[in-house]
Amino acid sequence: MLSFKVHSQKNAHWSSRLLYGGNLGLQFGTVTAIDLSPQIGYMVTDKLTPGVGITYQYYSDNRISGYEFKTHIYGGRIYTSYEFIENFIAHIEYEALSLESQYFKVNYTPNDEDRFWSHNLFVGGGYSQPIGRKGSVFILVLYNLNESINSPYTNPVVRVGFNF
Repeated sequence: MLSFKVHSQKNAHWSSRLLYGGNLGLQFGTVTAIDLSPQIGYMVTDKLTPGVGITYQYYSDNRISGYEFKTHIYGGRIYTSYEFIENFIAHIEYEALSLESQYFKVNYTPNDEDRFWSHNLFVGGGYSQPIGRKGSVFILVLYNLNESINSPYTNPVVRVGFNF
């Protein structure tokens, strides 16, 4: 989530500084992908917004005849965004995702655990287009500093989202 211009009020209730939003992604067809990633942040200042979020992704790929790849990915994240120039933000995030070993672990053997955790550290930035008093639509370009052969992402990671 991103920080927004909210008219500062010395005695404003803390709940007026909460931001809700996240990412929603849908793709249907031979490859089906559904991403639900809600987030909540707190505007510490008009420029600094830390927050937390959860992620759920469903992915199905039927491109190879006779083989269907289906998986569920889930986890959580903590992040901080800082608006360094009007509408432009810097973003840092730690994310942990639970992945199915048979699909994501390169040296998978049937004796392995069913799932393992992927730890991702993202840095980057983006642009936020304000909508209304504190809402916005944003785009982020992030780089996973922990990218590995078992990671579900390839750099760069582009996210489009919203908050209100």
